[in-house]
Amino acid sequence: MKDDPLVMSMLFDFYGEVLTEKQKDFFDLYHNHDMSLGEIAENAKITRQGVRDVIVRATQVLRSMEEKLGLVARYKMMQSGLLEIRDAAAAIEAVNNKRFGSAPIREYAQRIQELASEIAEET
Repeated sequence: MKDDPLVMSMLFDFYGEVLTEKQKDFFDLYHNHDMSLGEIAENAKITRQGVRDVIVRATQVLRSMEEKLGLVARYKMMQSGLLEIRDAAAAIEAVNNKRFGSAPIREYAQRIQELASEIAEET
């Protein structure tokens, strides 16, 4: 039943607030704390099937939100773009250092790298 842990974690981070408290709790315990359905069922004093149903429903809700809003896909695209920008600025800096030695180009390239890294870390 387990899906890709990173995807599940991102869906939960982006859309978890739309879930009921029970869905949030069970989903978090199962996906983020690696508890089994049986362990969750025992703690919640319900059946294993009941826990599974809650988690499946929560997963459906999260996937539906992603289909409609696409925030996780957009986030991944932005992260990838920021890394490309940072790497391109590093390449510009390297070429500048080898061929031109321009202080302004070096400074701009370094600033672009810094900003791209900061933004990537914040998001």
